[in-house]
Amino acid sequence: MTHYHLIGIGGTGLSAIARVLFERGNTVSGSDMLLSPLAQELMNLGIPVSIGHEAKNILGADLIIRSSAIPDSNPEIAAALETNIPILKRREFLSELTTGSIVISIAGTHGKTTTSSMIAWCLSELGADPSYVIGGTVKNLASNAHAGKGKYFVIEADEYDRMFLGLDPDVLVITNIEYDHPDCFPTEEKYFDAFHELTEKIKPGGTLIACADHPGVVQLLKQIGEKQKTVTYGTIEECNYRIEDLTHTPGFGVAFSLNYPIIEAKEKSNDRISLPIPGTHNAFNAAAAIAVIKTIGLSTQNAIHALEKFKGTGRRFDILGIAAGITIVDDYAHHPTEIQATISAARCRYPDRRIWTVWQPHTYSRTKELFDDFIVSFNESDHVIVTEIYASREKENSFSSTKVVESMDHPDVCYIAHLKDVTEFLKKKLKDGDILLVLSAGDANRISQEMLNYFIDQEVAL
Repeated sequence: MTHYHLIGIGGTGLSAIARVLFERGNTVSGSDMLLSPLAQELMNLGIPVSIGHEAKNILGADLIIRSSAIPDSNPEIAAALETNIPILKRREFLSELTTGSIVISIAGTHGKTTTSSMIAWCLSELGADPSYVIGGTVKNLASNAHAGKGKYFVIEADEYDRMFLGLDPDVLVITNIEYDHPDCFPTEEKYFDAFHELTEKIKPGGTLIACADHPGVVQLLKQIGEKQKTVTYGTIEECNYRIEDLTHTPGFGVAFSLNYPIIEAKEKSNDRISLPIPGTHNAFNAAAAIAVIKTIGLSTQNAIHALEKFKGTGRRFDILGIAAGITIVDDYAHHPTEIQATISAARCRYPDRRIWTVWQPHTYSRTKELFDDFIVSFNESDHVIVTEIYASREKENSFSSTKVVESMDHPDVCYIAHLKDVTEFLKKKLKDGDILLVLSAGDANRISQEMLNYFIDQEVAL
């Protein structure tokens, strides 16, 4: 039994790894600067989490796993170096974590968390008991990670810090490729090259499953040529898994037909799939999940039944509740394409309702680099509130999101820097029937919960 110590254990990536290692029977400890909800869940399992970084925290550890955000000056890193305890970044540890499994990796600028969640849920419903590490909580499974006893390991392949290059997938899904993380990838070319390098990590005999509707993926497929076995999905006629007759149901989700090759007589070539979650993008995510299930030889019909019960993923069009007639939705969207998809999903689900969107920009580099795309991403929302930029891993600087607001051609957009002022503003503005979307990869999701609590109290008071 190995003692693993994870520095930055409260983040989505390391918290998931910690849970898998713990469920496998290892000794696990960790540290972080703040007690995140994910870290609290680990503590509830019995994993000790130290708040703050001190040399004594690594006592007894056999291996240190560090977040990309942890600097070399961290006292726990320094103590590990002094005592010759091996230190690995998440990327360097992934091959050890997934060894012996059939690895199903899901990569892409957008959609990888939901697609990973769909695949993990389908495999669980099919009795495969997969291991999984996902960047969000799968609502049906009530977890973001699990050490399964089955042979499959589903893992969200994060491109940040080129983490996904630590994987050697048997099946690789690429949902889309669109420039992001300029703090890590200084040019669009370098970002694209990382995905190209990832395809070269597919194991011999493995399969690439790619969305043929996305220009970035099409460019990648042209470069790969016939070097890699490839299966495609999307709406174009040449796709192996073709999405057809897509419809949106107000108050519910999205439905579509999926045309794919017949192998067994009991399979249908054109299945109708009704998802309880909204948005065109989720039809694509579901098509990718079905392609994976068929590629590994499991029942597509049973997978479709599973998807029709899929409840979604935490912070991805996450309906926190309805109070005083106001529906409050929390979402992780922080890229222009994600913002457009989330607002579009809300418009499809609630076609006749007023949509209020609160957006907290994430990192200065992304806000500046994708500036022109951000200013046109909110057209389907009736009202827009923009907060100040969440710096995250970057140092604060003089660039402000006021510049974005000033450039937006929207009938009702305003800048409110501080989150507490946003909540006070919304208390006066929201009315029965309104939809509130809070889009944030930072800490603005607390607005969602505060607003829900406030309107619940208002209902009680009445």
